[in-house]
Amino acid sequence: MHLHKASIIFLLACTVFSCEGKGGGGGAGEKIVLRVAHNGSVHHPHNVGFEKFKEVLEAETQGRVEVQIFPAEQLGTEEEASQMVKVGTIAATAAGAGGGLAPFVPEAELFNFPFLFRDLDHFYRVVDGPIGRRIGLAIEEALDCVVLGYWFSGVRNVWNSKKPILVPGDFAGLKIRVMSSPVLVETFNTLGAQATPMSFGELYSGLQQGVVDGAETDHIDLLYEKFYEVTEHVSYTNHLFLAVGLLFSRAQYDRLPADIQTAVLKAGRASVVAQRQAMETVTATALSELKDKGLQFHEVDRKLFQDKVQSVYANNADKVGGLEVIQQVLDQ
Repeated sequence: MHLHKASIIFLLACTVFSCEGKGGGGGAGEKIVLRVAHNGSVHHPHNVGFEKFKEVLEAETQGRVEVQIFPAEQLGTEEEASQMVKVGTIAATAAGAGGGLAPFVPEAELFNFPFLFRDLDHFYRVVDGPIGRRIGLAIEEALDCVVLGYWFSGVRNVWNSKKPILVPGDFAGLKIRVMSSPVLVETFNTLGAQATPMSFGELYSGLQQGVVDGAETDHIDLLYEKFYEVTEHVSYTNHLFLAVGLLFSRAQYDRLPADIQTAVLKAGRASVVAQRQAMETVTATALSELKDKGLQFHEVDRKLFQDKVQSVYANNADKVGGLEVIQQVLDQ
């Protein structure tokens, strides 16, 4: 059960600097406590990323900083965690382009366009290049944060408990949970589904209760969140390579001594490497385990789905800088 968002923010505001001393600057002998949050389980690559962040930051500061990790939406939903970073009640979060960024940063919707990325190398070139940096500046302005880098949250496929989805017409009558991105909502409505935005933490119960028939995630979420218990058919749509912004609160960053600020940036870079490696490694293992558990995996003709959603590009191009920006991504 989650506390109401206002209650969470109030409680954290009362405690977030409790060990930091006056002004949160971390004077001599004072330990700085930084709380970080994400929506994955303790086994998820997101936790690996934050464990590396904790390891490097605590080592670089010789114990002057303590990082406390709160996984599995313990402090609130992905969207709420982004708001907490903005107001400075937590230090950092992993904000997916679909749920943690899109509600606040229209430019980040570029990463949510379906079938935008050809493969993982293409994805990394874009997020680590000029386009990723430009969107990072928009994120920093909108959420009053420092973008430490981009994590990778897997290649997403659609799955459901009712029937195989082999062609777009198979979506008819299915309620599919999506992240709270207008682009993703429009994508699945255009494909013929009933797109249903829902908190990630509520998805399992939503499937049990029939609120939704399925969702779209990567293999790791399917396994670690035990969605395989409440679904049956997985279609290899590969429609989205999910970008995740590693956000650090500007309010908390500015309170830190300069040497600790430098350590935060270094720890962020290290976490990006660790999280991406974990995501790539664990994905392969997860797929094997899911097949062993009896899920049915279906190949699809992706071009049928791509052709169906071309209107999504045209309808949403202006919010991400125009069709020319989309074409820049496609051409990389």
